[in-house]
Amino acid sequence: MSFHSPKEVTAIAVQMGTAKSRAPLPYLLVLGCLAGAYIALGFMLDIHVTASLPADWGSFGVFLGASVFPVGLVLTLIAGGELLTGNMMTLPIAWLARQISFISLLRNWFWITLANFAGSIVIAWFFGHVLGLTEGAFLAKTVATAQAKISADFLHAFISGIGCNWLVSLAVWLAYSGKDVASKILGIWFPVMAFVDLGFQHVVANMFVIPAAIFAGQATWAEYWGNFPGVFLGNAAGGAIFVALVYYIAYRPLAAETAIRAPAAERGKA
Repeated sequence: MSFHSPKEVTAIAVQMGTAKSRAPLPYLLVLGCLAGAYIALGFMLDIHVTASLPADWGSFGVFLGASVFPVGLVLTLIAGGELLTGNMMTLPIAWLARQISFISLLRNWFWITLANFAGSIVIAWFFGHVLGLTEGAFLAKTVATAQAKISADFLHAFISGIGCNWLVSLAVWLAYSGKDVASKILGIWFPVMAFVDLGFQHVVANMFVIPAAIFAGQATWAEYWGNFPGVFLGNAAGGAIFVALVYYIAYRPLAAETAIRAPAAERGKA
């Protein structure tokens, strides 16, 4: 399988971040809602795989759930979506390359956060609560997962968020490196599987699982909003510093290189 070199991926990431910063609001809202829904569906699949496993399977059961969770990011990157955690890498690298303003970066993050939240809430309410896919036989797993996240203090949530988006942004980076769908899926799968297996916190995934517990009467919105800042800032640091900044320093794409056209299948995706 052929792939773009890291230097080429750096230029592609800058170009993608630049394009995202200029996207019209309806585009951001529609694709942001889709990405939030896709991540929620991946998380729901994880819950369904692991909820009925024997307790003595231990970490192997966690691994099985982590192995199916990446379907959410695969759908986002291949089918099309705007995901906050991916944009926490692509917009900063475009800003570092002086292709966009910091206000444009904040505008994108603001609207994508709202859209991802809306898409996640729709899945948590209609599929999770109304249809019962996070309740009944799956409630104990849903609540245990949500409680593990909201019980973390700010520092632990922040550090966990860094670990999460270091890996998720690398998944996006590897997807940009692939020149065919199979290589993109493989590039996405393993870093996402790793972050889930390690238990790191993903701000958009939390937009699904904690509200799912809230709708079941097992958590509160105050607990959710107490968790949100640490994970958001940790995810931002993981994508912007540990991926965007380090690769920009390493490869420093010239202005002419950032004009490289990303493959049509990648345009507008997380």
